[in-house]
Amino acid sequence: METTPEQLTLEGVPAPRARRRPRAAGEVAAELPVARVCIDLPPAHLDRPFEYAVPAALSEDAQPGTRVKVRFGGQDVDGYLLERADEAEHEGVLVPLRRVVSPERVLHPATARLARAVADRWAGTLADVLRLAIPPRHARVEAEAAPGEPTRVAPPSPSATAWADYRGGPAFVQHVTGGGAPRAVWTALPGEPGTRWPDAIAQAVAAALLGGRGALVVVPDARDVDRVLAALEEAGVPRWAPGLLGGAVRLTADDGPSPRYRAFLAASRGHADVVVGTRAAAFAPVHDLGLVVCWDDGDSLHAEPRAPYPHVREVLALRSEIEGAALLVGGYGRTVEAQALVAAGWAHDVSADRARVRARAPRVQALTSTELAREGAAAAARLPTPAWRTIRDRLADGPVLVQVPRAGYLPAVACGRCRAAARCSACHGPLALHTAQGVPTCGWCGRMATDWRCDECGGAALRSVRVGSERTAEELGRAFPGVPVVVSGARSATGVVASVKDRPALVVSTPGAEPVAPAGYTAAVLLDAAVATAGSSLGVLTDAVRRWLAAAALVRSADDGGTVLLVGDAEQRASQALVRWDPVWLAVRELDERAALGLPPAFRMASVTGTREAVAAVVRRVTVPGLDVLGPVPVEGAERDAFEPDVRTLLRVPRSSGAALAAAVAASAAVRSARREGGVARIQLDPGELL
Repeated sequence: METTPEQLTLEGVPAPRARRRPRAAGEVAAELPVARVCIDLPPAHLDRPFEYAVPAALSEDAQPGTRVKVRFGGQDVDGYLLERADEAEHEGVLVPLRRVVSPERVLHPATARLARAVADRWAGTLADVLRLAIPPRHARVEAEAAPGEPTRVAPPSPSATAWADYRGGPAFVQHVTGGGAPRAVWTALPGEPGTRWPDAIAQAVAAALLGGRGALVVVPDARDVDRVLAALEEAGVPRWAPGLLGGAVRLTADDGPSPRYRAFLAASRGHADVVVGTRAAAFAPVHDLGLVVCWDDGDSLHAEPRAPYPHVREVLALRSEIEGAALLVGGYGRTVEAQALVAAGWAHDVSADRARVRARAPRVQALTSTELAREGAAAAARLPTPAWRTIRDRLADGPVLVQVPRAGYLPAVACGRCRAAARCSACHGPLALHTAQGVPTCGWCGRMATDWRCDECGGAALRSVRVGSERTAEELGRAFPGVPVVVSGARSATGVVASVKDRPALVVSTPGAEPVAPAGYTAAVLLDAAVATAGSSLGVLTDAVRRWLAAAALVRSADDGGTVLLVGDAEQRASQALVRWDPVWLAVRELDERAALGLPPAFRMASVTGTREAVAAVVRRVTVPGLDVLGPVPVEGAERDAFEPDVRTLLRVPRSSGAALAAAVAASAAVRSARREGGVARIQLDPGELL
């Protein structure tokens, strides 16, 4: 008689679980009847996939990556279908999917892995990251019909001329062409058209395309997007249009929901193989990704202001590891975080030697109080005589750039008698003047102080404390009559000016809004240097040097007469880094100091800010080896109650324990969410500001 074989089990070891098909009301799909869904709800304790049954009628459209509607907590909520499975882990009856919002697959497996890694890295939730990664649906754009058989874009011509002056530059491009995944931190130099930073990025992108892979470029703002797209066209990579297979798309939120979603779908469907965009483009679904580029990683626009507050540089670093793509982090300056990648051996340094730097950079001079001592009382002038003379002499050959660190007219004023800071009588915010004859206005509540009187001495006269770009342009217009004055800035009447012509003009700009002169500026004057380095943030010095170098890079080389003047008593190391054109030296020193002081990026930190009880509850549940708890301390300017100000606690661990810290903080936040604890607690990993 035949007997059925019996699977033996060891004592104490659970028997293998029998495969179960889901139980659900109604007919379920014959194949892969279980859908695992990420629901779009913010509570941290819901940060896990939930199982639903796939109705047979929805089986064809309910594919991984599609948007779905599900029933959760007595209401219909949005979600993303992560995967289909044969069996369910849930013991009970599964609720069926309500409907498939669209059969368009917008969440690709690589994007899902990246989003999960970003959520874990910054102690966030997958739903929060997906809101950053995937733009809102635009049904009309999805329904747009293709114009017919697509035309394949011709491959670009190989070139690495813009990389010739950099040590390791040609090798990086060659490695990318060959299908490799090198990682580099690049310190860019100024140069002639064809050798500037957009041209170098375009040639690296072309190298990835020649190797049969796609590329992603993330820059701070829309002006930089336009410059990269123009350089790509010069390199043989055209703009994508419907009916083309290949080319580059522009992906920015400023373009509006329809163009943004159209560009996203072009990359998602594999029609475009290059994406150039701003912060959210870091998650763009480029097929067979071979190169990711982050330009000017120190710019604050790369830091996401919404939870879980990821930074583009770190997101692209994670993506390069997950998808095996090359990574290029570049800028005129060098951030301490980028230098940490080089110091750890994770990325290679790509920079020019001193001879190349001297050949391509302008002549830089710092006009400090020591250099101006011979001027006597005139040394205290905001525009000293040497700077005035340089502007006058160089205007004959072309435009001159004047960089001012503050926008507006008089962004800070004080009492003209006792020099006490002028404050609003309603909220005690700082007062500012927007025009010469204007009424002082509060920078916090916006009220006009029509009858302002000083609280200290009763005086009614005001004097300037900080001078903005508008007042500077007014003063320069009087000093140089007949010379056109162009003001560029987000708050100016003309907005941010993209470019100026190669003719005599005074261009007054705030940092980051400098227009481009095709042949370069003849000179640049960087005013109020002491203001730029007077902040208390960790990156104040490297950020000041980065802003100065970005302006100085628009000036002609020293051989062509280009001159840059730094006016003011800035911090000594920052001044030296600019004069020597050596941002790497400053970044190395800053990294060593932070390692000695236990500060990021040598250490990892978590900031917990909010009401005292809520912060204490979150911190109490975090247990990580080597944890150092700093605080709580009151947070200035964040009072919710006059008797109970907000507090901040910092959690610090060695970098090797960074992942454990993120996991512990996320677990504590999940407990807080599940228990519905009161108060407010804002959690941020690796905060940009610690003071």
